Amino acid sequence: MNVKTPNAIDGYVGARIRMRRQLLGMSQERLAEQIGVTFQQVQKYEKGINRIGASRLQRIADVLHTSPSFFFEQENSEPLTLQGLDLPANADPVAEFLRTKEGLVLNRAFLKIADRNIRETIIQLVKAMAQAESGGIALGVPAADITLPLGE
Repeated sequence: MNVKTPNAIDGYVGARIRMRRQLLGMSQERLAEQIGVTFQQVQKYEKGINRIGASRLQRIADVLHTSPSFFFEQENSEPLTLQGLDLPANADPVAEFLRTKEGLVLNRAFLKIADRNIRETIIQLVKAMAQAESGGIALGVPAADITLPLGE
């Protein structure tokens, strides 16, 4: 193995750190300051170039308000395996969407909505819009049945 080539697991963990950091709206500089390294070191962690020791990973998890196991989870919160890590980056459309500016903005805004009914309404609205745009099969609730809460 080439010493300069990042290990697949290190790259995956780094990408999960980056995703969580961005979801929280935290800069690399701020994360670096809180874990006691330079922002260049954080960049290397996120790219999978440098490995992260257990105590440092625990500190990163604390700063990012999650558990260390979060960085190893795949779909459906399954433990990380090597299987599937060689797939192209766009193999997981949800992860790709979360890496975009729009994905981060949408997720941050959605997480601020405390009312479960409003959140469910938004989900149904988006499903109906996607179904209408694609001309595909209805995804549950017909668009006519969606009611949006008006300034209560």
